[in-house]
Amino acid sequence: MPEMAASLVGAVPSVYGGIVNVAAVLMLLIEFLMLRAALLRAQLRLYALQSLIVSGLAAYVGATHHAPELYVLAVLSIALKVVIVPWVIRRELRTAETEIAGSGALGVASEVLIAIVVAAFGFFATGALGLSGRLLPTAALSSAVALMLVAFVIMTVRSDVVSQAVGFFTLENSVSLASLVVASGLPLILEVAFLFDLLVAVVVFGVLMRVHHGRMSTLSTEPLRRLRG
Repeated sequence: MPEMAASLVGAVPSVYGGIVNVAAVLMLLIEFLMLRAALLRAQLRLYALQSLIVSGLAAYVGATHHAPELYVLAVLSIALKVVIVPWVIRRELRTAETEIAGSGALGVASEVLIAIVVAAFGFFATGALGLSGRLLPTAALSSAVALMLVAFVIMTVRSDVVSQAVGFFTLENSVSLASLVVASGLPLILEVAFLFDLLVAVVVFGVLMRVHHGRMSTLSTEPLRRLRG
């Protein structure tokens, strides 16, 4: 009986694990809302909210693990992913005067169903690896992998540049979530390098949107299919 009670006590998640798991699940749910969003500006608002969650999580992990460099990461993440990225994309949208997200050959319901299947595969496949640790919230790591796969789905099934860009940006959020869960003690220079890669991607996608709209008068990538051999 004492052994059973001890095992039950050990099975109870800590406050840290509970908060991290809830944040990861919220980010995954927001990703599904992005897939259902019909307006491009709604996708940007959801991306900003998701980025705010991962930034707040970085600050919380920094406070819990006594890692003050994560505070710097949280501030930089808010400045770049919550403010700058949505502002740049909205600026391009005002130029393009486009509001509706382009869907591919599949309907929204089919896209969501595919995303659910892919997310479930990533979630349970990661759980089957048996990764565990006192400071490793397994559900959060599984959610990060599921989030990563759903981001790939968004980039694949959507046929407009903005949705594909948002999918790529949320892919970076999933990597940030996984790094916070698995290796919260990464040097600050590596964490900032991830944000620098995102900044480069924002510039590239901004130029791509402007050039593509200037030549095709649309943000849809459907005309690019003619370039396939």
